[in-house]
Amino acid sequence: MTLYLRHYWKDERLSFPGKTNQSMTFDSRLVKKIWVPDMFFVHSKRSFIHDTTTDNVMLRVYPDGKVLYSVRVTVTAMCNMDLSHFPLDTQTCSLEIESYAYTDDDLMLYWKKGNDSLKTDDKISLSQFLIQEFHTTTKLAFYSSTGWYNRLYITFTLRRHIFFFLLQTYFPATLMVMLSWVSFWIDRRAVPARVPLGITTVLTMSTIITGVNASMPRVSYIKAVDIYLWVSFVFVFLSVLEYAAVNYLSTLQERKERKLRERLPCTCGMSHMGHMMMSSSYSEMDTMTTGHYGMSEVNGDKREHMLVQLAIDKEQGTPGRAGKTRSYSSLWIDTHAIDKYSRVIFPGAYAVFNIIYWSIYS
Repeated sequence: MTLYLRHYWKDERLSFPGKTNQSMTFDSRLVKKIWVPDMFFVHSKRSFIHDTTTDNVMLRVYPDGKVLYSVRVTVTAMCNMDLSHFPLDTQTCSLEIESYAYTDDDLMLYWKKGNDSLKTDDKISLSQFLIQEFHTTTKLAFYSSTGWYNRLYITFTLRRHIFFFLLQTYFPATLMVMLSWVSFWIDRRAVPARVPLGITTVLTMSTIITGVNASMPRVSYIKAVDIYLWVSFVFVFLSVLEYAAVNYLSTLQERKERKLRERLPCTCGMSHMGHMMMSSSYSEMDTMTTGHYGMSEVNGDKREHMLVQLAIDKEQGTPGRAGKTRSYSSLWIDTHAIDKYSRVIFPGAYAVFNIIYWSIYS
């Protein structure tokens, strides 16, 4: 930051007679010939006094010996930030000013007007932060080898702008999670459609996570954005596992159907009542020819099932006379249950997570 650092003190050796109480102003050449405070910025990484077109230094002396010494300084200071709530965080940074050689026995430092000593331009704005407030304090700093020193503090409270991260991180991650739910409405037999959709969303989430971490300091604790992105990644990954479970159960169902066909005589129609009827879950039966079999209505939704009708022949009557009767049983297997439950569970769980997340960190 660039600031005008103004020092006020009284040196009776510089007093001069004057009737109108007018001050005398000098440039940097006189500064080298009188005593001035040896101030420095604690924890500064880089600082310098501007010298274009000449040294930006002003010295003003009043008849009673009061002195105003002003310099234009640019300081790059260190700020210890806690990024555990990033990017929904509020940071507190301080600029510390101290005398390098004079202890508190030799030099007392204080703010002339308290918080009013610090004046800022109303047009100042930061790209990532909003300056909420600032205040000034004075404390003592102790060094074991030299003693106690007065230290002036300027404390800034900065709140990070969230809109940029909403557009670049949160909104794309939420869209990827919602896109992964589309597979729940795609036919489970459409493997070329569901598998690439799941892989694409997983890879996109990985890219978002990598991009965010690449622009962040390497800290050893978890940030708020990490929690959101990794939970979103888990939801996307679970949608892929959900299809794997559906596909596996469908394969088991096909194997059971195949074994039933091998063990019992069967037909795929209703014309021969003496045999087993089977309507596979992978085919839709015409309700005009099969009556109530095929697609049934349960709670307003069409439900695919596998109907297995077993015909068991039992001989009845007297010796020499063979009579056969048929008894039938039906087995219903809902092969869409996982997809149907996932359409409700996944969005509901993700909505609950968002409510908890934003209530904690916002």
